[in-house]
Amino acid sequence: MEEVMKIRLIDENGLRVDGRRPDEMRKMRMEVGVLEKTDGSAYVELGGTRIYAGVIGPREVHPKHLELPDKGVINCRYHMASFSVDERKPLGMTRREIELSKVIREALETVVFLEEFPRMMIDIFVEVIQADGGTRTAGITAASLALADAGIPMADMIAAIAVGKVDGVLVLDINEQEDKYGEADMPVAIAPHLNSIVLLQLNGRMTPEEVDKGLEMAQQAVQKIHHMQIEALKRKYRVEPEGLET
Repeated sequence: MEEVMKIRLIDENGLRVDGRRPDEMRKMRMEVGVLEKTDGSAYVELGGTRIYAGVIGPREVHPKHLELPDKGVINCRYHMASFSVDERKPLGMTRREIELSKVIREALETVVFLEEFPRMMIDIFVEVIQADGGTRTAGITAASLALADAGIPMADMIAAIAVGKVDGVLVLDINEQEDKYGEADMPVAIAPHLNSIVLLQLNGRMTPEEVDKGLEMAQQAVQKIHHMQIEALKRKYRVEPEGLET
């Protein structure tokens, strides 16, 4: 019987395959106002993962049967470019992309004041141009930032990160290799000012104690990500001493 080689994800010094400590995030970069033909947009880079998010609207709902008389509707599309992964992805929407579109939409619906836009629709497009793990959570972070750039009123901006379990160790912000060969993946999205968890999923197995510890790690990271979101908006909308916007 052929023996299956197990990839070691934590070395003898307790470091991960990319040299990070278990509680260390990859380098993250954000920018807003990156797409001219949208009402709001954002770019998020997390390690090797690169994502654009664009927002259009509020606009009239088409087709009309989708409109709601008392609140607006969010239409979200999460999509991975064919060249974003090692093996070229087929054209069109996959089942996973349809599922993640729904997951991201439901998370954002918890913070957007949709009652201010009855019979209107807000389109959110999340485009993954390079995937290296964490596309779901980075997509939520980018979409929330793009909504803020579009001036859509929200109770809070959402920030998100994933916690994983590799070689029996909880790790923050898993990359593609850890996602592929690890034991568990727990994406978490939080509205920090509301102190509200708006997304919590678990693929794989963790003990209740590990889930609690993972949530604690995610909450600490989300505070940093949320601060970066605010700083990205300040860079675009900063008012100079003379009163002129840059």
